Amino acid sequence: MNESIFLTGFPGFIAERLVERLARNDTSFYLLVQSTFVEKARTAVESISAKAGVPIENFSIVEGDITKPNLGIESGDLAEIRNTVTMVFHLAAVYDLAVPKDIAFKVNVEGTKNVNEFVRSLPALKRYNYISTCYVAGKREGRILESDLEHSAGFRNYYEETKYLAEIEVEELKEYLPVSIFRPSVVVGDSKTGETAKYDGIYYLIHYLRKAPSLLRFVNVGNPNVRLNLVPVDFVVDGIAALSGDESAVGWTIALADPEPLATSELFDSIAEDLSGKRSIVTPPAGLTEWSLMLPFSPAITGLPHSGVPYFFLSQTYDTSVATKLLEAHGISCPSFREYLPNLLKFVDEHPTL
Repeated sequence: MNESIFLTGFPGFIAERLVERLARNDTSFYLLVQSTFVEKARTAVESISAKAGVPIENFSIVEGDITKPNLGIESGDLAEIRNTVTMVFHLAAVYDLAVPKDIAFKVNVEGTKNVNEFVRSLPALKRYNYISTCYVAGKREGRILESDLEHSAGFRNYYEETKYLAEIEVEELKEYLPVSIFRPSVVVGDSKTGETAKYDGIYYLIHYLRKAPSLLRFVNVGNPNVRLNLVPVDFVVDGIAALSGDESAVGWTIALADPEPLATSELFDSIAEDLSGKRSIVTPPAGLTEWSLMLPFSPAITGLPHSGVPYFFLSQTYDTSVATKLLEAHGISCPSFREYLPNLLKFVDEHPTL
């Protein structure tokens, strides 16, 4: 085997796709899986093996937990894994805007510290790929550079705060190890098939407009001055897969974001037009819209939880200079939202609930 990959966060939506994308006959995988997800992981591995045409023996499901010492891996397996692994992908995290503080810190911060300790013990390591998020920027406003990290602007929730603290831990390893940090923005479904595993983010707006497109499209609940950065999952997976093996990406933090994101009012009109054939008529003041969406009864009507409201009024954009330059060499670029929106809507229409 030329490559031995250790990956956390399996069988998650991005993790499954990334493993399938990286699967080759000369690559073996150690997939860290919590005990409650072992059966699901086995099913996922069987599917990946068949689709990629790679022997199922190339995939080892390792029961463990990033919140435990030595990642909860049995000592008998740990030595073999440590001596074999050449590349690590750390995707495991709690992605929930309403996550309680104790769980967020335990998984996102302490878990990442444990993974970092494991990574430092690998004698054959070629690359440590850490999956962060653009939202480590917290409440910062304006343009956020890929080189920007530490700040005192505060955070909207414990998800943002703990991913920020976790990235700081990984950033410190750049001095000693070959590290690449990837910051996806809001990940949506596949740009070609529309497939997704979770309806949140922009899907709140899609489901809202689908209730009565011709009526609800009249009042635009978006904001012409705020951009919501969306990226399809296949772009994220292709970007991580390509740059994880590119020496030029060592030491960089890479924003996997749309370099030309739409304003939230443009997102509203794009969805409304695809669903009803017409755009909005009125756009109320942003302050009034945000206030109304935060009313106690609003989530029951709109489907948008209070924890998600601030992201439609977040005056912050993400510079992608590093990502654009590195991905250009691989022929990878982020498609525009309007191009793949019909595929997202088709998938939602065929799968109204997940």
